[in-house]
Amino acid sequence: MKHFTSIKQLGDLKEALAEAAYVKANPFADQALGRNKTVLLVFFNNSLRTRLSTQKAALNLGMNPIVLDINQGAWKLETGRGVVMDGDKSEHILEAIPVMGSMCDMIGVRSFARFESRDDDYNEVILNQFIQYAGKPVFSMEAATRHPLQTFADIITIEEHKTKARPKVVMTWAPHPKALPQAVPNSFIEGMSMTDYDFVIANPEGYDLAPEFVGNAKVTHNQDEALAGADFVYAKNWAPYREDIYGKVVNYDMGWTVTAQKMALTNDAFFLHCLPVRRNMIVSDEVIEGPRSLVIPEAANRVVSAQTVLKRLLQAL
Repeated sequence: MKHFTSIKQLGDLKEALAEAAYVKANPFADQALGRNKTVLLVFFNNSLRTRLSTQKAALNLGMNPIVLDINQGAWKLETGRGVVMDGDKSEHILEAIPVMGSMCDMIGVRSFARFESRDDDYNEVILNQFIQYAGKPVFSMEAATRHPLQTFADIITIEEHKTKARPKVVMTWAPHPKALPQAVPNSFIEGMSMTDYDFVIANPEGYDLAPEFVGNAKVTHNQDEALAGADFVYAKNWAPYREDIYGKVVNYDMGWTVTAQKMALTNDAFFLHCLPVRRNMIVSDEVIEGPRSLVIPEAANRVVSAQTVLKRLLQAL
């Protein structure tokens, strides 16, 4: 594996999950792999779990992590081509990237969808420039269209808690005051396509995700119908994909909030969310603090997912 931008690059999911289980049980077993290796973690956007988990994973592997926050302390970066740089941006990303690459062995990049151009977002302009110009392995710490490290952690968590071979997993849209990227739901759908779970997407009309990600997944605009008999409920907000309303908030229906009443429709389901979460918008206090909430072990598994991926990238160096 030279780069990691999609969970599908893990290959056989059963093998990846077995490797993740080994990593979780033996977190310091592969420190020789990362000794004297440096990983640069580049953040264009805020982060808590991704920053901490990826640093911890690198340290567990014996690596030296360097964190670069583009918005604090670094020069402001221009990312467009053919731009006359007469504004507040002092450095172009096309010079910055090879400099970064010269000072590390691999690079992690976190760059959200900007909602300025759907084409630019879905062409992954920022992430692909790193892949093209860094000269080093690049892995995604959430890009415009995918968040594969999160999805891998989600699946690890489901596997650890499922009580049947084919659980029903529901990903439901929930309200949020801001327009959020589609990276987490897109990536989760990709991950679900690698399993044999009974998977259902529930969202209001106008919030259908990109067809290339949805594929053959079941989609309903009736949340109650989707939740019936569910074993896992993954709540997440996302902005519309449709071009005319891309990146807008067009629905604020609190009836989609995951409450105890909604969870009562399920098969005593576990609750999942990638965090951070808007309480009493996405999910009620009662649900997220309840005994079936997995948000904390799910977050802890971010170390496991990151370490498994970094290990594979190190093995390919």
